[in-house]
Amino acid sequence: MEDRPLADVFEPATRERWRSAVEAALKGADFEKRLVSKTADGLRIEPLYAPASPVVQPVRAPGPWRLAQRIDHPDAEKAAAQALTDLEGGADALVLVHRDAPAARGYGLDPASVDALDAALKGVMLPLIALRLDAGAAGFETAALLKELVEQRGDDPSTLDLDLGLDPLGTRAATGRLEQDWETRLSETVTAFAGYRGRVALADARPYHEAGASEVQELAAVLATAVAYLRTLEAGGHDLERARDALAVLLVADADEFLTIAKFRAIRRLWARVEQACGLAPKPLRVLAETAWRMMTRRDPFVNILRTAMASASAGLGGADSVTALPYTQALGLPDAFARRVVRNSQIVLIEESNLAKVSDPAAGAGGFEALTAELTEKAWAAFQEIEREGGIAKSLESGAFAGRIAAVAETRARAVATRKEPLTGASEFPFLAEKPVAVLDVAARQAVRGEGALPSQRLAESYEALRDASDATLARTGKRPTVFLANLGPVAIHNARSTFAANAFAAGGIEAIGNDGFSDANALAEAFTASGAPLACLCSSDAVYQTEAVPAAEALKAAGAGTIYLAGKPAEAEALRQAGVHGFLFAGCDLLALLREAAERAQG
Repeated sequence: MEDRPLADVFEPATRERWRSAVEAALKGADFEKRLVSKTADGLRIEPLYAPASPVVQPVRAPGPWRLAQRIDHPDAEKAAAQALTDLEGGADALVLVHRDAPAARGYGLDPASVDALDAALKGVMLPLIALRLDAGAAGFETAALLKELVEQRGDDPSTLDLDLGLDPLGTRAATGRLEQDWETRLSETVTAFAGYRGRVALADARPYHEAGASEVQELAAVLATAVAYLRTLEAGGHDLERARDALAVLLVADADEFLTIAKFRAIRRLWARVEQACGLAPKPLRVLAETAWRMMTRRDPFVNILRTAMASASAGLGGADSVTALPYTQALGLPDAFARRVVRNSQIVLIEESNLAKVSDPAAGAGGFEALTAELTEKAWAAFQEIEREGGIAKSLESGAFAGRIAAVAETRARAVATRKEPLTGASEFPFLAEKPVAVLDVAARQAVRGEGALPSQRLAESYEALRDASDATLARTGKRPTVFLANLGPVAIHNARSTFAANAFAAGGIEAIGNDGFSDANALAEAFTASGAPLACLCSSDAVYQTEAVPAAEALKAAGAGTIYLAGKPAEAEALRQAGVHGFLFAGCDLLALLREAAERAQG
C-alpha cells in the first residue's frame, strides 16, 4: 500500500485550475457580474484571494475589547438600575446618553446638576469601569458635571477611564448647529481634565454613516475631524503629544463583516500616517465602535440580533477597543431589560465563549482583508485630502460639498435597496405579515430637532416600513389588508417559483397574497379572481406557459374587473401583454419599492 500524504495524490491547486472550474460551472455566464461585487466606493470584492504577507498593523492593546452598554432611560433612578444590571451581567463599560445627543433616538438623560448625574450613576463605581459621555450639544456642560462628580466622590482621576465624547464638529454635522467658541472650550476642557485617564475629544462617524456615507467617506470624515481637533488643541497651547492623547474615534460597525473588519483596521493605519506627518512616535489610537443605526429594522426585529452580533464581532476582530451594540428593539422604542440582556449576552458569547479577542489581529495575512484594508486606506486618505483642500471638515460641511458627496452615495444605495440588490431581511426580503409586536418600555420619545444644513439620519428599511405601517392601519380600520390575487397558470410545479416570489415581494409592501393551486382555464381563473375580492392580480407561471396563456388570462382578468394586473417575470415581448391588460412586471432587479407604492395606492381604490 502506497504511503504518502493525501494532498500529493492530487494535482496542485492553482488559480488557473480554479478559474477553469468556475468557468465550467458558470456555463457561459459573466464572471464579473456573477462573482465580483463592488463596495459603495467602487472597490472590488473578488471571489478568491491568494494569501498575503502580513502588513505591520497597529492593533488594540492585548486583551478583549470592552463591552459597553447604553444608559438612556430618561428617569435617573431607572437609568441607574439599568447600569447596575448591565455591569452585574457582564458589561464593563457604560455610555451615558444625554437627551440632547443626536444618537439619543428621542430618549436619554437630562442631568441638569451634579446631583442628577450622581443619581443616574448611583451605585456605579467609576474606577472599576470605562465611561463614555454621549451628550451632543450638551457635551461641555455634562463633562463639567462629571468632573464635579468625580471630585465630590473623591475618586482618583488617574484611575478613571473616561471618554468625554466632545465632538462639536460631529454635532454640527448631525444637527446643523456649530457651537460658538467651541475651540476655546475644547482646549479649556483638555486643561481641566489634565491628570485624568481617557480621552476628551471624539471624532464620531455616526452622523456621516446615518446620512448614507460609504466606508471611505466615513473614514475620511473621522480623520478630518480628528485632525481639526489636533490643530485646535495645538493652537490652544497644547503640545501635539498631549493633543494626540486627548483624542479618540468612533466608527460604525454594520453586518458586512468583510468591510467592517477592513474599515477598523484601516483607521489605525490612517492615524499612523497622521502621527508620522506630525513627527509623533506611534501610539495606540483609541477606537470605539457602535453598531449601525441605519441597518436596524422595525419589522422582524429579531433579525437585528443577528445583525448586531455580526457587527460586534466584526468590530472586535477589526481591533475596536470598545463595542456598543444597539438592542434589537432600538428602532421601535426604548429597549426593555430583555432586549438589553440579549445584546449584552451576545457580546459575552463572542468574547468569552468564542474567544474572538484572543488574537490581536486575526485578519493579518488574509488576502482579502489585507487587500481591502490597503485599498480603503489609500482611498480614504485621498478623500481626507479632498476635505482638507476644501478648508477642513467644518468648511466642507458649511459649503455642502461633503454632504453632496454623501448624498450621491446614499442615492445609489437607496436604489439598491429599492431594487433589492441590497436586501433587507424581514423588510424587503422574507417579510412576515403576521408577526407579533415586541415589547419596549412605555416611555414617550422626544422629537429630534435638526436645523438647516444637518445631515439626514435614515434607516435603510424606512420606505418599506412606511408601506407596512399603512397596511397595518388599513387592517385596523377595515379588518383586512390590501390583497393581491395570484393568478397562477398551470400546476404547482410550474408556477410555484414565481408565485412564491410574488407573494414575498408584495408582502414587503404589506399586500397580502391570495394563493391557489393554479388554473388551466382562463374563465375559471377569472371566476376565482372575482370570488377573492382582491383589487389586484398577478400572473404567475413559467415563460413557456406565458407564451400561450398569459394574454388570454390577462384579458379574462380584465373582463372580470381587474383594474391592475401584474406579471411575475420579465418577458422579452411585453407589448402584447400590455395591450391585454398587464400593467406592470415584477422581477428580480425591478424597482420593487416604486411598484409596491403604486400597487398600494391602486389597492386602496
